[in-house]
Amino acid sequence: MSSPSVDTIRWGRERARIWPWNGDQRVAFLAPVPDAPIPSAAFIRRCLAILGERGFVRVVTSALTPLEQSGFFAAGFEVAEELHLLALDVDGLPPRPPIAAVRVPMAARQQVLAIDRAAFSPFWRLDNHGLDEALAATPRTRFRGVAGESGLVAYAINGRSGTRGFVQRLAVAPEAQRQGLGRALLLDGLHWMRRRGVHRAVVNTQVGNSAALALYHDAGFREEPAGLSVMEAGLL
Repeated sequence: MSSPSVDTIRWGRERARIWPWNGDQRVAFLAPVPDAPIPSAAFIRRCLAILGERGFVRVVTSALTPLEQSGFFAAGFEVAEELHLLALDVDGLPPRPPIAAVRVPMAARQQVLAIDRAAFSPFWRLDNHGLDEALAATPRTRFRGVAGESGLVAYAINGRSGTRGFVQRLAVAPEAQRQGLGRALLLDGLHWMRRRGVHRAVVNTQVGNSAALALYHDAGFREEPAGLSVMEAGLL
């Protein structure tokens, strides 16, 4: 369940979710709601006015498609980070490696966030709100991990919406990397998708993350012509 500090801004049929980014009460995270219309520049300006009134000084968006970005550009946003968007037809997957993936209990939330902090640079780390959003982003979710002697050392969140699958998050603690755990969790999620009627899966990763790109390419993912962008704007 999302934290009470997560809010939704509505204007007509347009909607966006907001919360403090990585726990910073000065920086807002703004995420368009997937089943709402593509945000217009007028709606985004309204969001900025509301966020300014609430004391935020900067706004960071979720990963946006080129079509979604147009309204943000018109409202004064700039690109902060670029991401590759990769896709895979899930027929003909490699077999799953013999590594046991276990269901991640919600009691292990702090272990999950610790793995995430160790595996990603500060800009990309999940906080409690981000983890909630990753788990709630699709109608069906698979949350699996790999346990070591002292607890979880890797985790993956995969989602499904109809016949489309999404690799929402994949992280391996530094001390457990290069052991095939990332590949095992990736294929565990992809096989789960295929068993449930998914035809096509997508994942995004930041430009310059060569290790992640190699992992996804090895599993059969290929880059889409248009990538995604995280955008930002100041409020002062």
